[in-house]
Amino acid sequence: MRTLCSSTLIGEFFIIGFAGLVAMKDPDLAQSTVWTVCGIAMFFSILLCGMVTRPGGVALGWALQVALVAAGFVVPTMFVLGILFGALWWASVHYGRVIDEAKARFAAQHAEDGPATPGTPPTPGSADTADAV
Repeated sequence: MRTLCSSTLIGEFFIIGFAGLVAMKDPDLAQSTVWTVCGIAMFFSILLCGMVTRPGGVALGWALQVALVAAGFVVPTMFVLGILFGALWWASVHYGRVIDEAKARFAAQHAEDGPATPGTPPTPGSADTADAV
């Protein structure tokens, strides 16, 4: 889950930066305000990359998704991009958990089987090959 969610958050980092460039052209907004808000959101997206597997990390990710959609009131394109990244976030969380569960089942299955199955020939270069000769 961590890899998929982090990839989505890194994409959001760049989208937030580009939205800041677009918002900067609005004469009603001060550049310092735009870059303070965008800077905090960009920092938050990077911070979440490391927090996504911790308790509350996914919930904070959802809060960032809501903020991206709400940014559409300043930059209308962010309505579309926010919804798109919200869908990507859902897919990252959902399919990331599915993959993590499959990995855990695979590891548990192979832990039960043991390191090697009796009756299989040794692989070339292994310590068992010298004993076989």
